[in-house]
Amino acid sequence: MVVLVRTGCHLCDDAQRIIATVCQDTGDSWQAVDVDSDPELRSAYTDHVPVTFVDGVQLSLWFVEADALRAALT
Repeated sequence: MVVLVRTGCHLCDDAQRIIATVCQDTGDSWQAVDVDSDPELRSAYTDHVPVTFVDGVQLSLWFVEADALRAALT
């Protein structure tokens, strides 16, 4: 699972806390990628972060729901 984030983004901080908790419970691994580290990502997602992907498929934009994430990971 991958989450696109940006430094200083409070929604990103919230999403990462939820993701960390869910993934700790499920045993899944995850990675945060800063959209500003890649010009293509920054262009594609601008201020539309956080964005979560499970198995390469976008799951959520701006907000992560723990139950939806758990369901997607199973």
